Amino acid sequence: MSSGTTASPHTRARDLALIATFAALVAALGVVPALYPFGAAVPITAQTMGVMLAGSVLGARRGGLALLLFVGLVAAGLPLLAGGRGGLAVFAGASAGFLVGFPVAAYVVGWVSERLGSSYTLVGGVVANVVGGIVALYVFGIPGLARFGGLSLTEAAVASWLYLPGDLVKAVVAAVIARGVHQAAPDLLRERREDRVSSAA
Repeated sequence: MSSGTTASPHTRARDLALIATFAALVAALGVVPALYPFGAAVPITAQTMGVMLAGSVLGARRGGLALLLFVGLVAAGLPLLAGGRGGLAVFAGASAGFLVGFPVAAYVVGWVSERLGSSYTLVGGVVANVVGGIVALYVFGIPGLARFGGLSLTEAAVASWLYLPGDLVKAVVAAVIARGVHQAAPDLLRERREDRVSSAA
């Protein structure tokens, strides 16, 4: 049964600020030039690391909302993707599945992070980033690449291996950064755990 507790106005305001800040962070990472290795249809960008960071630092709900806001702004036409891309046309491109998967990936990273012990660790952070920021994201990205890239699912899955080494590096870097953030502000994920326990009480 729910405890019926609600967040204070201060907490809600801080949550909104954090959500907006991480949406802006992902947008800022779009300034890093995109790479198209070997003529690949989907670029390698730094923004997937922002997805991992949002989930790792903010937890499932806020991380997912931050990326939902980001995707919404892209859909509204803001050129926030690497290379200055934006608008509805990007949702019909080869990278559409990855973009649509951003909020889910951030949510999964946060969900796993919230359940890997009372404090954020480097190993746990890497695991969360791999599960959410790679596995969950590829679940969306590979079908999108197949649909809009003119490939079969098998061909798209094989092509996606090209991105795996870089994504593994991002998973480690994001975990290192998130661990530093949680050492400075250890209550960020703890609040999410307490909210979950309270709602289940």
